[in-house]
Amino acid sequence: MSLQQIVSVRRWHLLHRDRHPMEFHLWDLMLTLWIMGWVAMPVSLVLGFPAGAALALFGIVAPGAYVALRRHLHGRQRLRCDWLAASQS
Repeated sequence: MSLQQIVSVRRWHLLHRDRHPMEFHLWDLMLTLWIMGWVAMPVSLVLGFPAGAALALFGIVAPGAYVALRRHLHGRQRLRCDWLAASQS
């Protein structure tokens, strides 16, 4: 995901946090993993810790994977996802 897409989804969650508190907290978790991944990746590489680099990579791709999962579930009508339009911008 691009930074603009992440910001758009975050903005949607902030505007709708009263009606969708669980969505809001899940997106905060994804952003936390994303930031932790970007911080941990250079440290893991410098210290030569491949397992840490793998975990950091997971954190970096977490928001995009979460959006892809939600898009898939929404498309199969298993889960309604009102903020998908925000992730397209």
